[in-house]
Amino acid sequence: MFVRAPLLLLIVVQFFTVAQAASPEPADVVFRRGAVYTVDAARSWAEAVAIRAGRIVYVGSDAGVAPWIGPQTRSVDLQRKMLLPGFHDSHVHLVGGGIELDECDLNGLVTLDQVLAKVREFAEKHPDRKWIRGGGWPLTLSGGNPHKELLDKIVADRPVILDAFDGHSSWVNSRALEIAGITKETPDPVRGRIERDPTTGEPTGTLRESAARLVIVKTPPYTHEEFVRGLRRGLEMANRFGITSVQEAQVSDQHLNAFMELDRAGELTVRTVAAMRFDPVKGMSQIPQFVEWRTKFQSPPLSARAGYTQRLRTTAVKIFQDGVIESRTAALLQPYLGTGREEHGWLNLEPEVFKPVAAELDRLGFQIHVHAIGDRAIQSSFDALEFAQARNGRRDSRHHLAHIQLFDPPDIARFRKLGVVANFQPYWLQADPYIVDMTLPVLGPERSRWLYPIRSVASSGAVIACGSDWSVSSMNPLDAIQVAVTRRGLKEKPGPAWIPEEAVDLPLMLAGYTINGAYVNFEETETGSIEVGKAADLIVLDRNLFEIPAHEIHLAKVLVTLLDGKAVYRDASFPEGVQESRSH
Repeated sequence: MFVRAPLLLLIVVQFFTVAQAASPEPADVVFRRGAVYTVDAARSWAEAVAIRAGRIVYVGSDAGVAPWIGPQTRSVDLQRKMLLPGFHDSHVHLVGGGIELDECDLNGLVTLDQVLAKVREFAEKHPDRKWIRGGGWPLTLSGGNPHKELLDKIVADRPVILDAFDGHSSWVNSRALEIAGITKETPDPVRGRIERDPTTGEPTGTLRESAARLVIVKTPPYTHEEFVRGLRRGLEMANRFGITSVQEAQVSDQHLNAFMELDRAGELTVRTVAAMRFDPVKGMSQIPQFVEWRTKFQSPPLSARAGYTQRLRTTAVKIFQDGVIESRTAALLQPYLGTGREEHGWLNLEPEVFKPVAAELDRLGFQIHVHAIGDRAIQSSFDALEFAQARNGRRDSRHHLAHIQLFDPPDIARFRKLGVVANFQPYWLQADPYIVDMTLPVLGPERSRWLYPIRSVASSGAVIACGSDWSVSSMNPLDAIQVAVTRRGLKEKPGPAWIPEEAVDLPLMLAGYTINGAYVNFEETETGSIEVGKAADLIVLDRNLFEIPAHEIHLAKVLVTLLDGKAVYRDASFPEGVQESRSH
């Protein structure tokens, strides 16, 4: 024993040395006793997550997280609340929607009386504003064609311009028409329509698509400070809804300067891919500008700021290929019904223009983000992307079509064939008045079967990503997830789904708002799921979505939103102690 004692002591010392070396460095924060839906490849569940220096260092059982807890570790008992990856909004307008919140905000109003009362109230509260601007009025107002005289009775001394909820129509008063020089003799501009009185030919005050530009160019330009304030409002709302990553769907250099200002200050609280707006009038001539902006407006790939990963990349181009069905500006393969004349809507880029544009953008490595509503717009978009692929060869482009409302069924298979992402706005997958009163009658039952066929697209093997198009509709992903699962409005009681063949399940929708959204933004190795090594972009919900009825999903509440492990939003009911971002 005397001879062997030193050997035994050496073995014990070596054991504890190895054990100490293998012990992990304590985490900054540990979440325990949670319902952790990781959205990894296996869609696995866990109980605990540990975070250090903004990264996920452990995902697993409660028992297994114990070694990560040190004297300074903040341990949060989730009490079986749900932990998810942060949400990704693949089509949103944070800046424009944020600016709109400071104007005459008509979003959510339903009746003409409500809208007019809001306009009157806003005008009275802001006598110093030379223009009354705002938006969000429903297209169900006055048959989608509200009259200028309604505004004249409220505001006659100042011009008024109010965008419809969808951004494809504007409602103006007589003073605005006068300033713009719009009369009965004014011809419709290319890719636009001035609505007119059928008897007199006088403009009614409703302007479609490019016709609104005739007035917009007369309005005072927004200042840089207004863009920054708008972005701040949009960011605050996004973080409150658990959104940690977006694709900002239509930017100019003014938008990008606002993003850069907050990024430099460490206050950009969502990861952002900015999609630059393609102007059909400028055509190919604007592409060199896009190349310049791609370099100018982006975060450093490896930021020197501790715990602050790259937040801004300007790598996408947004193309409006058509309008919307409600105002008959979406491009259809077959004519609209009940109009008394053959109307198909129109393409903003005809095939002979779109194809070389898509090929050049693709050659230069841009991601192409297309607004396509009608079946002709969807088909022409696929044709252009297929042309680009044939010319340049297939690459990991992740081009995507957004909105995708009406399909010619054979085109559904082209998502997977071409590697194009299907970017749905799930909140629209319900039979609301826009569908019942303004869409079904002009399409008929046969075509209407193929409105928002999200299940058919998913079954084809396509990647499904999701966005809100805020401020067009609710930014809250939980609202949209419920609508997609039930195919019913949030205020409707449980009942039959609208086009039940196209209802989807909860796992598909959560993937669309997390890992698939990360994929669209080329971020799937950085975020989008709860896995060791990824950024700690996480949210906590007050209930497990898998344990409640589908019609209650929208009632769930985000309690905390983490970006790189720091709280960018925290509900007052959530325990303090998680390190907070400097911007909140």
